[in-house]
Amino acid sequence: MPLYDHQNIKIYNTLSGEKDIFKSINAGYVGMYVCGPTVYSNVHLGNVRTFMSFDVIYRYLLHLGYKVRYVRNITDAGHLENDADVGEDRIAKKARLEEIEPMEVVQRYTVDFHNILNTFNFLPPSIEPTATGHIIEQIELIKTIIENGFAYEVNGSVYFDVHKYNESKNYGILSKRKLEDLIHNTRELDGQSDKKNPQDFALWKKAEPQHIMRWPSPWSDGFPGWHLECTAMSTKYLGDRFDIHGGGMDLKFPHHECEIAQNEAAKNQSPVNYWMHANMLIMNGKKMAKSTGNFILPNEIFSGKNPHITKAYSPSVARFFMLQAHYRSILDFTNDGLLASEKGFFKLLDAINLMDGLPTASTSTFLVSDWKQRCYDAMNDDFNTPILIATLFEAVKFINQVKDESATISKDDLSELKSTMHSFVFDILGLENVTKEDSGTDKLSSAVELLIQLRQEARANKDFAMSDKIRNELAAAGIQLKDGKEGTTFSTN
Repeated sequence: MPLYDHQNIKIYNTLSGEKDIFKSINAGYVGMYVCGPTVYSNVHLGNVRTFMSFDVIYRYLLHLGYKVRYVRNITDAGHLENDADVGEDRIAKKARLEEIEPMEVVQRYTVDFHNILNTFNFLPPSIEPTATGHIIEQIELIKTIIENGFAYEVNGSVYFDVHKYNESKNYGILSKRKLEDLIHNTRELDGQSDKKNPQDFALWKKAEPQHIMRWPSPWSDGFPGWHLECTAMSTKYLGDRFDIHGGGMDLKFPHHECEIAQNEAAKNQSPVNYWMHANMLIMNGKKMAKSTGNFILPNEIFSGKNPHITKAYSPSVARFFMLQAHYRSILDFTNDGLLASEKGFFKLLDAINLMDGLPTASTSTFLVSDWKQRCYDAMNDDFNTPILIATLFEAVKFINQVKDESATISKDDLSELKSTMHSFVFDILGLENVTKEDSGTDKLSSAVELLIQLRQEARANKDFAMSDKIRNELAAAGIQLKDGKEGTTFSTN
C-alpha cells in the first residue's frame, strides 16, 4: 500500500482558519497550484522562501506516493504597478526604462528565476504556464462571467461587479473581510474611473495608445487583469475544483480573494479545497527593502558579497536555515542565524556520513521505528519542518553515541535509520550532501577559525595581550573579527 494510506496529514487552511485533515479529491492524486513570479526583476529572497515551502510540500506528497500535478505560473503580462487597475504594466515599464522589448525583460528574468531555484535544488513544477500563453482562455472566462451577470463593460474595459456578486456570494470569504468595511475604507471615485464602485476589479483593460503589450478581444485591444490569469490557468490544468492553492501571505487579498470570486461567478463553485499561505521574510528585524539597503539577493548569499553577511554560504545552508522556521511563521534573515544553521547543517551531514562505518550489535538502544513515525508526524502536522529537523537531530545524537560506543544499533535498525535519514534530509527537505569546501569554508576559513579558538582560550585565561595580538595581526592581514551572540565571526577586506 502507498505511504499516504498510513498518514493523516493536517493542513492549515486559510479558508477555514483551522488545520483540516487532508483528503484529495481523487484518491492517490493531488492537484496543486502556486502563484509564480511576475518576471520584471531578479527574484528576491522572500519569493524564494515561499516557493521553497511549496517545493518541500510537493516533495513530501511525492514521497508519500501521490501522483502530483504541480502547476506554477509565470506572470508575463497584466500585472500593473501597486497591484492596481491603473498605472503601468510592471514588465512594460521595465522594458521602457531599459529600451528593450517587454519579452526580452520576461526572458531575462524568467531565466534568472529558474537559475536561482535550480541552485537551491528545487524540483521543477509539472506545468509552468504563462499569462500571455493563455489570453484566449482568459477572454472566454470573461465572456462567461459577463453572461452570468457578474461583470460589465465600459469604454472597452471589463470590470468584475463586486457588489452584484456579494448579493448572492461572499466576497471576503478567504481574507475574512466584509464588503461593508471595504466600502467604508475606500475613498470615493474621482469621477475619472470607469468602475461602478471602487471595489470592482479589472478583468480586461483597454490599452492606451502607448501601451506596448496588447491583444485583440471582443471589447478592445487590451490586456487581461492580473487576477484573471490564475483562475484561467489553474482550472484549465487542474479542473474546476482542485486540492491545494498556495502563495505568499501578501496574495491572500485581493489576488486570491478575486480568484475565488471569478471562479464562483463563472462556474458557480469555489475552486479550491485547501488555501495555503507562506509568511514573509524580514532581515535583521526589519522589512527587506532596496530603498533602505536592508536587502540581499540570493546570489549574494552564495558569493558573500553583501554588507549584511560576513562570508559566503552554500545554497543548502541557506535552504536549511529557511526550513528551520515553519512556513507560516515570519522568518528573520540574519548573519548570526546563518552561521548557527551552517554549524547545524554540517553536524547533520557528518552524522549521515558516519552511518556507513557504524558498528552493529544484536540489539538497539534507540527505538528507530518510533523515531521514524515522529518524523512523519512532524510533516503530517501542517508540514512542520522545524519539528522534523529537531527530530532528525535526535538521530544525530544517537549516531554519535553509537560511534562513541555508548549506544548500540542492530543491523536492521541501521538500515532503516539510513533510508529514513536519506528520505527526509535529501528527498523531502531537498538538502544536498555538500562538503565544507563547497560551502565557502576553505583553508583560509579553517586557519582563521583556529586562531579565533586560540583567542577565545587566551581571553578565558585573561591573557588579553595575546587576545589583542591575534585580533590586530588578523586585522593587519585584512581579516576583521566580529564578536556576537553566536560567537566570533570574520570578514575579509
